Amino acid sequence: MSIELRHFRCFLAIADTLSITRAAERLHLTQPAVSRTLRQLEQELGLRLVDRSTHHLALTPDGITFRDQATIAVTAFDQALRHAHRTVRPLRLGHAWSAAGTYTPALLRRWHRSHPDTPLELLRIDDRTAGLARGDVDAALLRGEVRAPGLLTERLTTEPRVVGLPADDPLAHRPALSLADLAQRTIALNTVSGITGLDLWPAAARPTSTITIGNTDDWIAAITGGRAVGVTTSATAQMHPHPAMAYIPLTDAPPVPVVITWRDGPGHPRIPDLIALAREVIGGRGVRP
Repeated sequence: MSIELRHFRCFLAIADTLSITRAAERLHLTQPAVSRTLRQLEQELGLRLVDRSTHHLALTPDGITFRDQATIAVTAFDQALRHAHRTVRPLRLGHAWSAAGTYTPALLRRWHRSHPDTPLELLRIDDRTAGLARGDVDAALLRGEVRAPGLLTERLTTEPRVVGLPADDPLAHRPALSLADLAQRTIALNTVSGITGLDLWPAAARPTSTITIGNTDDWIAAITGGRAVGVTTSATAQMHPHPAMAYIPLTDAPPVPVVITWRDGPGHPRIPDLIALAREVIGGRGVRP
């Protein structure tokens, strides 16, 4: 057997989601097919890439190293195909949730007026870098610290944190909440693209009950269904209002940075223009719709 591009894509889907099930959904394959493809890749390389010894999948040290190399290879292949088939290609801007918040319409409209020859496509992709690390987009609007190798970032603004609660929750009528108010509650944690973890709480007062979800829609469903409460930023409240949900300011948690991120190396020629526009619109300099 020889290694093919599909083996790289399968492994990267597993590395992004840390789940055979979610990787299969992303690739539109069955779970056995994903497991078999990963096993073939490991056998051909003579390396163990994924640790399956726990309830949750984890990359081995060899898997972490190979992920970075596989990302470079797949990105280069995809870029070569796009260049061959398009003379003018869209600029793809990824986000994991809430895009640029309330600045989103202004960003898109200003780009359309300034660069009508280059469409700006806004894509929601549910992973930590909104598809940037694996080459699905040219740049991304992200929240929180970006640790993926080979990426450059510029901070644009910060957003305060809020608590998402069922609208009929006893705490939903408070003007503000603290982390201590949530310590005895079940917390919904988005482990795929979210920025809230249990380390947000002091070590001695962390919640002991959590549920794991993989995207904003499931996060909202878990909360409005009464299964949990959650912590997010003000942009979620602005972009995802819900009649069965209340968003309450969280007073004692640090604000979340909003950054624009792009790959360190050759990329779409319009990326510098996008960074400059995001700096103006989201960073608050020269904003107009």
